[in-house]
Amino acid sequence: MLADKPPAEPANSQPKPKKESFLANLLMNIVIPTLILTKLSGDEHLGATWGLIVALAFPISYGLRDFLINKKINVFSALGIVSVLLTGGLSLLHLPPQYFAIKEAAIPGILGIVTLISIKTRYPLVKTFIYNDKVLKIHKVDSALQHYGTHKQFERTLNNASLMIAASFFLSSALNYILAKIILVSQPGTAEFNAELGKMTALSYPVIALPMMIIMMGTLFYVFRSIRLLTHLTLEEVINDGSEN
Repeated sequence: MLADKPPAEPANSQPKPKKESFLANLLMNIVIPTLILTKLSGDEHLGATWGLIVALAFPISYGLRDFLINKKINVFSALGIVSVLLTGGLSLLHLPPQYFAIKEAAIPGILGIVTLISIKTRYPLVKTFIYNDKVLKIHKVDSALQHYGTHKQFERTLNNASLMIAASFFLSSALNYILAKIILVSQPGTAEFNAELGKMTALSYPVIALPMMIIMMGTLFYVFRSIRLLTHLTLEEVINDGSEN
């Protein structure tokens, strides 16, 4: 006869990576670059070219620091660095603003396509975003799924969650393109363009990140609800709060 609860798994003794500071992330990737682009890119300060270079140095250096500390490549940090480098390159080449709109749409669009493709592989990207040992006690969830024979149902949940995540990326792609087309109207390589770039960076959080966050939170709750129904475990039992060392 099956037990009411699956057998306990041994605690994970591996040290947990240091958590990223949200404040530092916000300052280095949004606040400081925005201030430099909007306030210090005039001829009386850094000038258009050096203002852009200095502003882009902050997110690039922050991403490289993350790589040196964690000793592994974070795909999304790497894409962020590529995006920043492309922004700088396109601006220094003085290419028309429409190229920036295409670039802004391309990065999340590619992520959305990759997320859809990953559904057919052994490593769907939903496991990077949600179903990972930084968020959940994976060993406990897997043990309970095995215990109740609900692995196939949970795989369908992960596929649906992948579709929801891909939809958030495609939404971001469309919003990025629209925002860039509306705001970036000046010639690249000028102080006016740098100010517009700073404005777009500042607006990207409320205009783009907020809708994506809502979709991601909805996906998270969908997965949590499925885990509760399929494993008979409570949220408190599966959330990785760092209590297991």
